[in-house]
Formats: sequence, structure tokens, C-alpha cells
Amino acid sequence: MRVITGTARGRRLNELKGSDTRPTTDRVKEGMFNIIQFDIEGRRVLDLFAGTGQLGIECLSRGARSATFVDQRSDAVHLIRENLRLTQLEERAAVLLADYAAALSAGEQYDLIFLDPPYESKLLERSLQMISQFDILREHGIIVCESSLEKELPALSSPYSKYREYRYGKIKITVYHRD
Repeated sequence: MRVITGTARGRRLNELKGSDTRPTTDRVKEGMFNIIQFDIEGRRVLDLFAGTGQLGIECLSRGARSATFVDQRSDAVHLIRENLRLTQLEERAAVLLADYAAALSAGEQYDLIFLDPPYESKLLERSLQMISQFDILREHGIIVCESSLEKELPALSSPYSKYREYRYGKIKITVYHRD
């Protein structure tokens, strides 16, 4: 698992041991960043269910203003901090050991939000509902969701809209926009 491009290009990131965390594959990550490549620079990013932190780190490497990483596992939070040190991107990052609901209800606003919870959970739907309810995505913001191919994600009420879905084998990327 490496950073694709930017200031930390080519740096290898450490991964969590065991099967509790499923890092985004390189193929999916590359596709995801091709979709949003012009929407990263200068933006505030939230990497919810951050795991290794690779999505937020990729954004920081590509010029995001800041990234907030949230995970409820202490070993994941430790690893994210370690990966930020390896990439020398820690000065623009905040790493929180927190539940997703607490992070979403904190009142912070973001330009770009990544949602990649465990596939078998209902956390993706709950997170989308909370983002819409608390309206934490800034104008023209983007939500990028990773899920299993068969998962149907909900439409959100205005000003949010489901923009497009992309398929990568058994994985689906769903993109929402805020008008």
C-alpha cells in the first residue's frame, strides 16, 4: 500500500495486522482519486472509519489543506499517526480516537468526506443520514463511499444528491455532491 502521487508519492504505508480492517485496494484507490482529482487541493477532508489513514494521507499528499482522521480502534489511531510521520504530513492532520457518530455531530464542516466502514454493517447508511441531518458538508462538497457491489445506498434530501456510482470488480464507489 503506497501513496499514489503528490509530496509523499511512492511512500509505503504500514497496515494493521489481522482481518478487522480492509484497506482500500490500489486499483480502487486509483479509480477513486481519478474521480476527485481536481477537488482535493486546498480542501478540508474527513477520513471517517480511517483504518490505516491512506485516503486522507493521499489527499494531504495531493495538497488538501487539512485532514481529520477518525477511528474507534486505538491500534488504528496509533497506525494513522505512524503513517502520517512516515509521510511527513502530520502538521496538517488531526487524528481522533472516536465513534463515527461523535465525530459527525461535533459541528465541523468539510469539503470532502470519505466513508469506508465495514461492508456488512449499517454504518454507511447511518453516516450518510447524519451528514445530511447535521449538514456538515460545505457547498459543492463531495462524499465518497466505498461499499460492496450489491449494497444500494439511499438518496439524500436536498441539497445533497447521489451523483454517480462506479464499479471495480466486487466493490462500488458511490459519490454524492452537495449543491
